[in-house]
Amino acid sequence: MRAKKIKKATSKKSAAKKSKPLAKKTSATKNVAAGTDAKRVAAILAKLDEAYPAATCELKHENAFQLLISTILSAQCTDVRVNQVAQTLYKKYPTPEAFANANPSELEQEIRPTGFFRNKTKSIMGASKALLENFGGQVPRTMEEVLTLPGAARKTANVVLGTAYGIASGIVVDTHVIRISNRLDLTRNEDPRKIEQDLMQIIPKEKWIQFSHQVIWHGRRVCYARKPNCMECNLEKICYAKDKTI
Repeated sequence: MRAKKIKKATSKKSAAKKSKPLAKKTSATKNVAAGTDAKRVAAILAKLDEAYPAATCELKHENAFQLLISTILSAQCTDVRVNQVAQTLYKKYPTPEAFANANPSELEQEIRPTGFFRNKTKSIMGASKALLENFGGQVPRTMEEVLTLPGAARKTANVVLGTAYGIASGIVVDTHVIRISNRLDLTRNEDPRKIEQDLMQIIPKEKWIQFSHQVIWHGRRVCYARKPNCMECNLEKICYAKDKTI
């Protein structure tokens, strides 16, 4: 009898050991977004097309260089404010040479309304100098090259490459895209880089540029951070958000 009990205890322990890897696998799947089914993603894209067929970047610009500078200025600032500053800024500084040779103190005051003006001045002047020294004064057309410019991270590079050149190098991830992608359960990450990778896996590449614009427009017009206007949202029926207002 005693021998049988020992065998039973041993078999239970071995079974428990075998089940451990399975438990780990189950817990790892908890962070996988549930709303990434291909049919659901297609439905979301269709709804965005329906609501925002003409969505585009709302930073006013005449060329890739102006868009680069405006995108740097847009960090922690609204596009409306950046556009107001840009009206006079690009008249005084129309080229990379003009920004590279600017008086830092003067430039700081001219972009002061956008916030973080000291750091932005360094980035703008640094990026302008890098364009002159390394790219013949032209904004490059690859992610790797744009990322070498001071003040340019993946968000900036995606905005410039996608809007100015029509190059789908990735998906713009700003505060609106972070919030709405989580509300729609297209991702469960909070880090912009991880969110971008999640979205790039489920959004067709030919939709990357337009998807970014549409989600940003949706965040500014309907899916607000504090109180989303769910009554006016054509995505409401397929939205998994826990903070719906209806």
